[in-house]
Amino acid sequence: MKLTRREAIRLGIVGGGGLLLPFGYQPPAQAQFSPQVKRFDLPFRRPPLLQPVRSDDTTDYYEITMQKSRVEILPGKTTEIWGYNGMTPGPLIRQKGGKRDLGGRQSIIRFINQLGTDPQGRPIKTSVHLHGMASLPQYDGYAEDLTAPGQYKDYIYPNERPATLWYHDHAIDLTSRNAYMGLAGMYIVEDDYELTQLNLPQGEYDVPLILQDKRFATDGSFIFDDRGQKGLFGDIILVNGVPWPHMEVANRKYRFRLLNASVSRGYQLALSTGDDLIVIGTDAGLRGTPLKTKNFEIFPAERYEFIIDFSKYPVGTQIVLRNLGVPLSVDYSSNTQELMRFEVVRRESDDSTIPAVLRDFKPIDPALAVRTRTFRLERNINNWTINGRTWNKNRSEANPNYGDIEIWNLVSTGGWFHPIHIHLLDMQLLARNGSSPRPYEIGWKDVFYVGEFQTVQVIGKFGPQIGRYMMHCHNLVHEDHAMMAQFEVGQGGYSPFSAPPKSLPATPL
Repeated sequence: MKLTRREAIRLGIVGGGGLLLPFGYQPPAQAQFSPQVKRFDLPFRRPPLLQPVRSDDTTDYYEITMQKSRVEILPGKTTEIWGYNGMTPGPLIRQKGGKRDLGGRQSIIRFINQLGTDPQGRPIKTSVHLHGMASLPQYDGYAEDLTAPGQYKDYIYPNERPATLWYHDHAIDLTSRNAYMGLAGMYIVEDDYELTQLNLPQGEYDVPLILQDKRFATDGSFIFDDRGQKGLFGDIILVNGVPWPHMEVANRKYRFRLLNASVSRGYQLALSTGDDLIVIGTDAGLRGTPLKTKNFEIFPAERYEFIIDFSKYPVGTQIVLRNLGVPLSVDYSSNTQELMRFEVVRRESDDSTIPAVLRDFKPIDPALAVRTRTFRLERNINNWTINGRTWNKNRSEANPNYGDIEIWNLVSTGGWFHPIHIHLLDMQLLARNGSSPRPYEIGWKDVFYVGEFQTVQVIGKFGPQIGRYMMHCHNLVHEDHAMMAQFEVGQGGYSPFSAPPKSLPATPL
């Protein structure tokens, strides 16, 4: 939908600015939208690949410093970000995974907090969540397991499931702010099967795409406006930190790993040519088979992998990756209706293929479920709630046994959509309002879009760890106010606080 000036005034975007909460900058009353940026003028950029600081027989060791820096996002202006290694998005981590006895490797990442204080003089505390990783509770980025400035924490990741993951901040009540300021990056796990037995596009033809939307003040600083705790919507679309980039491609197949790292915005992707996108993966890895679709929706924290075959286009063709929009995502004129442009600039041979079978995917039989639980997603005065309750680290809403198969009903009572993220395990979507899932949603997932007045039914087997984990809305504004709950798998697992951060200076990795 297009946003009129009247609607903008009603939403608090234009005018007195009472809802605006910028970091270190309050725009004047007459400020409206972000400074203009010429679309498709800036070149596409890939996140830099992070190299281990050392490796041994089983483990790769990495180090990342969380710090403030000033970067050029809008041409000719600088923006203060809070970034992993001072960049946004953070560096790409590409890790060889799989079972240990089959050559898989774990990783240990030292996250050092050098962020200092926020504009109000408060220390910027962090908790790093590697979204999609089946980590032990103490390495899962528990919301209250906080690392203060001048501290560091070593996170251990098993890397047993190949998939496109991402790491982002998860600090209690401040996740939306910290992620919006730049604390997000992609993490890819690959195994031998994918690397050696499938012939999908690899190397430079395997491309991360990290989608974010931002609003900027006239001086280039970020504007944070959660519209009365409903959601945060920008009027400039960034792909890998670049506004509306153009990407030069060869006339061959490319694999794209798409992450929606926006705080609140959902997108519906389609090509300007009307040609197919070939979906090959969901949040938790490759699908069983590839799926051709003209468009698909992706909501905050979801990941989809898809292939575009540029071989059908002659050199000189330009194709726009469009956003057709989704309900309740605020659009700003035409700014949010286009994402990036592909430009076919050269011919190349292509020996990659799209196999008819990608992985062995077996749906979980609902008859195996030992119980069904229902979680109601509601607005309660000043908070977003799950079953009428807000976050409490001393309470668990569910306690499945290790290995139990359960069905969870996620029910929206209206007011907004909720992309619900369930930590630790991969699950499958059984039904949406009693009907079959959309075809591209079929696969292993950890984020489930629940639309207004929808009931979404998911099924999963609880493991591979025991202990306390979180589930929450990944509209991060809702999570912060305080649509987050806890479940505990089994009994006697590690406490989320059993590996506390340490003070600098750090011991060697």
